[in-house]
Amino acid sequence: MNRRTLLLAAPALLLIPRAILAQPAGPSAPTPSPFTPALDSAAALNPLRTVHIAHDNRLAAARAYNGASLTAPANIKSASKSVMSALVGIAFHKGVLEGPDQPIAPLLARDLPDDPDPRLARVTLGNLLSMQAGLARTSGPNYGRWIASPNWVRAALAEPFEEDPGGPMLYSTGSTHLISAILTRKTGRSTLALAREWLGPVQGFAITSWDRDPQGIYFGGNQMAMRPASLLAFGELYRRGGTAADGTRILPQGWIEESWRVRTQSRFTGDGYGYGWFRRTLAGADVAYGWGYGGQMLYVVPERGLTLAMTSATDSPAGRSGHRDDLHRLAAALIEAARAG
Repeated sequence: MNRRTLLLAAPALLLIPRAILAQPAGPSAPTPSPFTPALDSAAALNPLRTVHIAHDNRLAAARAYNGASLTAPANIKSASKSVMSALVGIAFHKGVLEGPDQPIAPLLARDLPDDPDPRLARVTLGNLLSMQAGLARTSGPNYGRWIASPNWVRAALAEPFEEDPGGPMLYSTGSTHLISAILTRKTGRSTLALAREWLGPVQGFAITSWDRDPQGIYFGGNQMAMRPASLLAFGELYRRGGTAADGTRILPQGWIEESWRVRTQSRFTGDGYGYGWFRRTLAGADVAYGWGYGGQMLYVVPERGLTLAMTSATDSPAGRSGHRDDLHRLAAALIEAARAG
């Protein structure tokens, strides 16, 4: 460019906005997330599939591992027991059911054994929710036999008593399946239909599929599929005290407090258990968590404004393999990061 051309171009340069002239040569570096180091380290956990983090009312991070998809539905296994607890709380609020002290025998009268143990008359809805019914477990080594039976409700009610109602915790998916049967019979609607109506206002929450028993009752407490972000949205409902993101009341605050109040302890971990939720301390914070086979985890940490949803492979038990403990350590690291950040 000669001197004359440069002089002619100078007035035009004055018309270019200063903001454009001041633009940097490249994009600025993103603000580093305090969760990144723990999420990077989690890549060493072979069964892990996804981690979603909500912090201070926003999605703070989402990471997929080992070829998994962030958006594909995952079977959350027994983490669905926490969803069942929410449905019961809503049923109490709506007057569909009376409350935790309501006996279950009149609600399931047609499926009681011919000569029932008198203790069946003392089993309450609260006993089912807290795994204190006293009936022999239908989980663990008894699970296969139970789901092979022609009527899961009758089979669960026919189990012998190993403890009195209200006694030690006997973790049993049969207990939460009885709740699904009770909700269905009291309302005349499927548990899936109730979940879609009652929890539908929770933004981002949706059940994509759910198995049923031979009588068509949805499997209370197992075999429920949803996207990992949906599990996170459900946890956020509890962290917010029972309201949807727009402020709509879904669950009574009092029901969350009742659900998280420790009533018994797991014989396997020593962790407390309320109504469909485990309790423990991680990184100095009080945590309520749902746990499904293989490592399907939902951690709610209100004091840190934090909810964590994790999914894992479903082909091996997380407790015996040590993967559950690895996930607890990961959760603790993320809780620490939330405090530091």
